[in-house]
Amino acid sequence: MDEKNAELLRSRSRAAFDAQAPTYDESMQGDHARRLYPHVLAEVRRAAAGRPAPRLLDLGCGTGALAALVLEGVPGARLSCVDLSPRMAEAARARLGERADVLLCDAERLPFRDGSFDAAWCNDSFHHYPDPERAAFQAWRVLAPGGTFIIGDAWQPAPARAVMNAWMPHSKEGDVRIYSEAEMRRILGTWFSDVSWCRVGQTACVAVVRKGA
Repeated sequence: MDEKNAELLRSRSRAAFDAQAPTYDESMQGDHARRLYPHVLAEVRRAAAGRPAPRLLDLGCGTGALAALVLEGVPGARLSCVDLSPRMAEAARARLGERADVLLCDAERLPFRDGSFDAAWCNDSFHHYPDPERAAFQAWRVLAPGGTFIIGDAWQPAPARAVMNAWMPHSKEGDVRIYSEAEMRRILGTWFSDVSWCRVGQTACVAVVRKGA
């Protein structure tokens, strides 16, 4: 995808989530993300187990609701959050206060040094990234050796996925693509080892990958 189209999709996502921020935690628009919270949280806790002060990164943090659950479930964690939407980032700062650093930035252009985190995750945002390969690389880059990357995202069986993907270029929310298991494994497997993938209900999936030591 050329940069002009990629930026158009980013601007659509930014505008849509700015508009959704005030009601996202209760509205239907945030329902799919909320249903993934317990699954992603469980994987983050597993990834952080045994680390006294794990360094964690939330990509596409939204209002910070999942980040708050992670802070409760992973005592001593040092958390950074990023989001493309100014109003989502503002909501996350209001919720998390000094417990986390919240930055306004693009998941495809992370401002962190190599090896900065022990675990990272993105929940219900991967299908918005114009360049998923670059986003996967960025997650790999900022993770320390042995670090874990967790993705909770949309999923559909093949016929429905084909219809959705044909419609997505016209989406006003900057949706890019719903990925099959094989596509997700290919994108993540370029950089990560131990790629696992599972369905969650009828419309979601969770992928867990690790950076080699």
